[in-house]
Amino acid sequence: MSQKILQVNYKFGIPAADLSRALLPAAQPIADSPGLQWKIWLMNETDSEAGGIYLFEDDAAVNAFLGGPIVSALKANPAVSDIRVKMFDVSEAHSIVTRGPIGAGTVAGSGMGR
Repeated sequence: MSQKILQVNYKFGIPAADLSRALLPAAQPIADSPGLQWKIWLMNETDSEAGGIYLFEDDAAVNAFLGGPIVSALKANPAVSDIRVKMFDVSEAHSIVTRGPIGAGTVAGSGMGR
């Protein structure tokens, strides 16, 4: 099993505070996504850009998420445009040195669970 990072960025056309309020109900369904270890939410109000960095258990979990209702709803949101998605392998040895929250048991053992 190889952990995967998913990076999603998009532009938004409403005030950042309105976007934050609109997306808050999606936080728990995202947290409940099978195979998701964690997500960091991103916001760049100056450039009207937002997104997230996700850690998933494996390719299958990322692909299920990307093909699921959460991403479909994001794509259908009229306030969102220019959605960009990238998937990366995790360089575990380097990430451990720099205290990246990855590795088997990291989430369950640190209190950072869903």
